[in-house]
Amino acid sequence: MNDTATLYFAGGCFWGTEHFFKQINGVLDTRVGYANGHVENPTYEQVCGHQTGFAETVEVKYDPQRLPLTLLVQLFFRTIDPTSVNRQGGDVGPQYRTGIYYTDPALRPLLVAEKAKLAAAIGRPVAVEVEPLHNFYAAEDYHQDYLDVHPGGYCHVPSALFEEARRANADAHSKNTYRKPTDEELRRRLTDVQYAVTQKAATEAPHQNAYDKEFRPGIYVDITTGEPLFLSTDKFES
Repeated sequence: MNDTATLYFAGGCFWGTEHFFKQINGVLDTRVGYANGHVENPTYEQVCGHQTGFAETVEVKYDPQRLPLTLLVQLFFRTIDPTSVNRQGGDVGPQYRTGIYYTDPALRPLLVAEKAKLAAAIGRPVAVEVEPLHNFYAAEDYHQDYLDVHPGGYCHVPSALFEEARRANADAHSKNTYRKPTDEELRRRLTDVQYAVTQKAATEAPHQNAYDKEFRPGIYVDITTGEPLFLSTDKFES
């Protein structure tokens, strides 16, 4: 097996997407740029003009022996609203479409399967492109490692996900290695309310949880397993 594999992820503004991937154990290198457009050597200004066909994209080189492809893709899905077309967070335009672009055709069935699993989990069509990489041009130097250079810079990815990315490949590798936590572990990790709701089918009091006023785009997941539950856009006033 090769020590290095490469995939290309379009997830909205590439500043936050790159910073997220850099936190994951097993990611070896990242580079932001423009993928799958129809002009040569595009500039940021040209891409923002909506006439080049490019998507803001992050080139991710990773060690497949340390970081399973399925986990890498599942983590990426956490950073986006997978049903949104040409929009992530407050960024709107075709350059902010979502996609996974590959250079190895053997990866396509795995990527398509992960997309289908997500669609089944949320019960909605998923707008993420899964296509071959036709071209990729590195973005200007000032875009590279942007949030390392500007820690307070704009980012559409919730900051809590960066910590989750740092833990992800240490805490949960794949479905094949998943071990259900013991009751003792769950009692230690969860609050009394979280334990009662997830393990005893209790109902929490209305308007009391930490996400009551949270309406940013994203996927809600099971606190005990990380499994997708529903989209933030499915929330409603009751």
